[in-house]
Amino acid sequence: MATTVRRVGLLGGMSWESSVEYERMINQGVRAALGGTHSADLVIRSYDFAEIEALQVDERWDEMATLLATDARMLEDAGAEVIALCTNTMHRVADSIEAALDSAEFVHIADATAAAVVEDRVQHVGLVGTRYTMELDFYRSRLERAGLQVTVPDEPDRTMIHDTIYNELVRGVIDDDSRRRVTESVERLEQRGARGVIAGCTEIELLVRPDDVELAYFPTTALHAESIVTRCLA
Repeated sequence: MATTVRRVGLLGGMSWESSVEYERMINQGVRAALGGTHSADLVIRSYDFAEIEALQVDERWDEMATLLATDARMLEDAGAEVIALCTNTMHRVADSIEAALDSAEFVHIADATAAAVVEDRVQHVGLVGTRYTMELDFYRSRLERAGLQVTVPDEPDRTMIHDTIYNELVRGVIDDDSRRRVTESVERLEQRGARGVIAGCTEIELLVRPDDVELAYFPTTALHAESIVTRCLA
């Protein structure tokens, strides 16, 4: 059993509502593993999400890739041996982040999620998240490479979920009516054959909990944090 932890660099603040959950879960995981007063060794780069959102809306992915890659290298220079991006959507530029690193290990959220789904022997999953995560290929293709069948909501559900994330969840608003609408969307995914659902936006976990859905539930923040803990104790 490890008695020290490898330093973890977190790229967060996208939004901070979910990033603070990462910090809590990682620290709790390290303490559970090592006991006593142990906690994680973290260095954090947290962004003003309004600036990130503006870049997303304008689809300036190259600029975001450069920003995150530069800051990931900064975290590595600060001693981080494990790097993680505290968001699903921005894994759109994960390849650029990995390419910028010298020796630090990048922990990909979709890989951590796919491993949990495969372990649970669920083959067909629904994916809910931001419009970018649901409609672009960067996330689904990573899951599909693990042998999973991935279904995303139809319209108008995709727009409803995306708007709920950006207009409510990233602002700390948790609304019961929004929870009902999102869970009804999950029910429609079940009708299309899904046997599990991936909460493919870290903020979705703040709204929808496992008991809110009938399907096997895969919370990406918790799964990613668990994988980060495993890597930092290796």
